[in-house]
Amino acid sequence: MASQSKPQKRWRDQPRWVRIMVPVLAPVQLVLTGSAALDLLRRPSNQIRGPKILWWPGIFIQPFGSIAYLRWGRRREVR
Repeated sequence: MASQSKPQKRWRDQPRWVRIMVPVLAPVQLVLTGSAALDLLRRPSNQIRGPKILWWPGIFIQPFGSIAYLRWGRRREVR
């Protein structure tokens, strides 16, 4: 017996707001994730809140992981 699944929507079938927001927000998310990854790579472990090894998969949880790391994962430098 063949399973009956819904036909997949095509890009042109998506609502207009989706077709506008995806190309606008995708580059923003790429920049945030790239910035978080670069910072995590370069920052010493003693300047990061929590284990560095746990932040790596965390920054790839979209869309909040990289924002959470950049906001709460880094220790503020004391001058």
